[in-house]
Amino acid sequence: MTDRKIERGQRLSPTLLIGGTIVAAIVLVAVVSFFWTPWSTIHTDVNYPAAGPGTAGHFLGTDTRGRDIASLLMAGSRTTLYVGILAVGIAAVIGTPLGILAGMVRRGPAELLMRVTDLMLAFPALLLALVFATIWGSSLTTAMTAIGVASIPSFIRVVRSGTVVVMTTDYVQAARVAGRRRFAIAARHVLPNVMGLVIVQVSVSYAIAILAEAALSYLGLGAGPTTASWGRMLYENSAALTYAPVILIWPGLAIALAVLGFNLLGDGLRDRLDPRLAGR
Repeated sequence: MTDRKIERGQRLSPTLLIGGTIVAAIVLVAVVSFFWTPWSTIHTDVNYPAAGPGTAGHFLGTDTRGRDIASLLMAGSRTTLYVGILAVGIAAVIGTPLGILAGMVRRGPAELLMRVTDLMLAFPALLLALVFATIWGSSLTTAMTAIGVASIPSFIRVVRSGTVVVMTTDYVQAARVAGRRRFAIAARHVLPNVMGLVIVQVSVSYAIAILAEAALSYLGLGAGPTTASWGRMLYENSAALTYAPVILIWPGLAIALAVLGFNLLGDGLRDRLDPRLAGR
C-alpha cells in the first residue's frame, strides 16, 4: 500500500501542480468577478488618483484615473480567459484536422499544406494582428482572431508529427487492411492518440495568446477603453512609471503569473501524457 501511494505521488509532478494551481486561481478570480468586485470598474475616485495600496479602502490602490486596481485586475482575468479561448479555439479547431490530414496523406495536397504552413510560421503574429486591425478595425476580438489564425501552423505541425507516428502502428495497419475508410481511422484511432499533443499545445498557445493580447492592448489595438484588461492597464498608466511605478507592477505581475501558470501546466501535461517521458 505504501509503495502504491509513493508511486501515485510521483506521477503528479510539481510543475503540473504549480501550473494547475495558478490557472485554477485565475479561473476562480474570473468567476468571482462576475458576481463581486471590491469596487465598480468604471468608478473613479477623483480624490485619490494614483493612490498607494490601502488608501481610502482601495486594497491595491488606484490607477491614474482613480479606479480601483484590485477590481480592474479581477475583471481583467475574464479578458485573459476570453482571449485564450478565442485564439486557441480557432487554432485548435482548424489546425487539428488539418494536421491529421497532412499526417495521413503526406503527398500532393498535404505537401502543399505544409509549405503554406512554413510560410505562415515565418509571418509574425503581431504583424498579422496589425493587418487585421487595419482592415476590420481594432478590437479585442479582431486581435485574437488574428493571433488564432497565426497559431494554426503550430497545431498543424504538432498534430502531423503525432499522426505520422500513429499511422505506423499495427492496429492502424490492421484497420487499413480491413478496409476501414480514412475518416473512420482518423476518428477512431488517430484523434484519440494525438489528443495529448493537442492538450499540451493548447496550454502553451494559451500563454502566447495572453502575451499577445497584452502587447496589442499596450499598443492600443486590443481591448477598448471600457474593457478591463491587464495590457490596457499598462497602456493607460504608463505615464505613472516615474512617480507611481507600483500601479504598473500589479498588472505586469498578473500577466507574468498567468503566462508562467499556463507554461508550467503545459510542461506538466507533456511529462504526464507523453509515454516517452513516463519513466523519467
